[in-house]
Amino acid sequence: MSHPRTTPARFTLDQAFTVGAVDPRLYGSFVEHLGRCVYDGLYEPGHPAADAEGLRQDVLALVRELGVTTVRYPGGNFVSGYRWEDGVGPREQRPVRLEPAWRSTETNAFGLAEFMDFCGKTGAEPMMAVNLGTRGVEEARQLLEYCNHPGGTELSDRRIAHGAKEPYGIRMWCLGNEMDGPWQIGHKTAAEYGRLAAETARAMKMIDPDLELVACGSSGSGMPTFASWEATVLEEAYEQVSHVSLHAYYEEVDGDRDSFLASAVDMEHFIESVVATCDHVRARLKAEKRINLSFDEWNVWYQRRFQAQTPPDWDVAPRLLEDSYSVTDAVVVGSLLIALLRHADRVTAASLAQLVNVIAPIMTEPGGPAWRQTTFFPFAQASAHGRGRVLRVEADSPTHTTAKFGQVELLHSTAVVDEETGAVTVFAVNRSQDQALPLEIDLRGVGARTLAEHSVLADADPDARNTLDEPERVAPHAATGTTVTDGVLRAELEPLSWNVIRLTV
Repeated sequence: MSHPRTTPARFTLDQAFTVGAVDPRLYGSFVEHLGRCVYDGLYEPGHPAADAEGLRQDVLALVRELGVTTVRYPGGNFVSGYRWEDGVGPREQRPVRLEPAWRSTETNAFGLAEFMDFCGKTGAEPMMAVNLGTRGVEEARQLLEYCNHPGGTELSDRRIAHGAKEPYGIRMWCLGNEMDGPWQIGHKTAAEYGRLAAETARAMKMIDPDLELVACGSSGSGMPTFASWEATVLEEAYEQVSHVSLHAYYEEVDGDRDSFLASAVDMEHFIESVVATCDHVRARLKAEKRINLSFDEWNVWYQRRFQAQTPPDWDVAPRLLEDSYSVTDAVVVGSLLIALLRHADRVTAASLAQLVNVIAPIMTEPGGPAWRQTTFFPFAQASAHGRGRVLRVEADSPTHTTAKFGQVELLHSTAVVDEETGAVTVFAVNRSQDQALPLEIDLRGVGARTLAEHSVLADADPDARNTLDEPERVAPHAATGTTVTDGVLRAELEPLSWNVIRLTV
C-alpha cells in the first residue's frame, strides 16, 4: 500500500553527545488492588494455568516477556486506606473489608507474601507504597521492620512465622500516593503532606538508612497546585527522599487524534517543569544532591469512559478500567516511552499503570486465556533494546499543526547505545495519520553499522486491536526498504507508526 510522502526528517547520532544512562527501573509497572488487576488477573486459584500459590503461569510468562523490571504495589488510591496487616499471615484468618477508593470489597487473599512470590517468579524488583492517608509514621515503620529486618523482633519474627525466613530486602518505597488529590483518602495540603513525608522518611531511615524514598509529586500537571506542591513538599523533605513522583494519563478527546498523537509534548514539558522545580529547591537549600524523578504512573487511559460508568456496588474484583487498546493507542504509548528515554538523566524510575486487565498491556479472562494488547509491543521492545546510554537526538523534522499543542514535529525519536555490544537502537514515531515520513540518520559518529532489524507497528486500520476473539490481530511486522549506505541510514516510516530500528557493529 503506497502512502503520500513528505519532506524527510533528519538527525545525526554521535556517541560523544549523550543524555545519560538508562536506569533499568525505567521499565517498571504497577499492580494495584483495583478491578481485576490482582484477582482474576495475576491471581486466580483454580485456573488451569495457576501454580500452587494461585498465580497464573500464563500471565507470569507474559510479564517476563514484557520485560518489567520493577512493580509498584499496592497502590494507587487503594493504598491510602490499606492496612498492611490484613494481607499477611494465614489466608483463612485475613479479614474481608470494604475498599472505598474503588467501591469494592477486598478479600485480602492476595497480600504481601503473594506479591513477593510474584516478584520472585518474574524477576521484578518490588517498589512498595506506604499508607499516608489514614495511617502514618508508626505503621510505615512497622511495615518496614516486618519486611526488611532479619529477625529477633516481634515484627520480623512474625514474618518468619508467616513462612518468609529471609527478609524481603525492599529498597524503594513510595511515601503515600497522590496526596494532592481531593479524591484521595486522607488528602492533605502540601505543607501537611511534606511534614508527614519527612517525618515518615526519617523514621524509616532510622531502621535502614540506605532506603530510596519517593515523595508524592503532583498527580498531574493540570492540578491547580502543580509546581507549588512540589516546591513546598521538597522544602520539608528534600534531604530525606531521592525521588519525587509524576503521574500522567492521556486519551483521545472529541476525535482530535493529531493532538492525542502528540501527547508526549505534554509529558516532556511536565518532566522539564518538575526538574526545574527540584533544582530550584536544591539551590534555595544549598543542597548537594539532586532529586530524580519517578514517573510511577503513566499510560493511555480513557478516563471519560470510566467517569461515565455506574460505580460498582461493593463487588469483589469488578471489571473496572478495562480499556481495549488500538494501534493508535500503542503508537502513543511508544511515544511516551521515547519521552521518558529522552530524559533518562533525571527520570530514573517509571511505572506503566497498570500491568494486568486494568488499563493494561496484558488481558485475561477468568478460567480462560491471557493475551497481549497492542500496547504490550512498544513496551516489550523498549525494555529489550532500550538498555545502555541514551544518545542526544536533535531532529530536523517536518511539522504539522495540532489543536492542543500548536506546531508539532512529525518525528518523535530517540536512540540508545548498548555499551557492552555497541548495538544502537533507534525508536521512532511518525505522528502523521496519512503521510509516510522519510527518515535519514547520519551514523558516522557511532561508527560503521549494519542493519539488524526494522520493526514497525502500524495498520491500515489505526483502530485495530487485539481482543479475546482475535488475540493476535495486531503485531509488529518487518519494514522493507530500509538501508545503510556510506554511514547514512535511510528508511520510510509508515503513517501513524511505532518503529524500532536496530543497528549492530
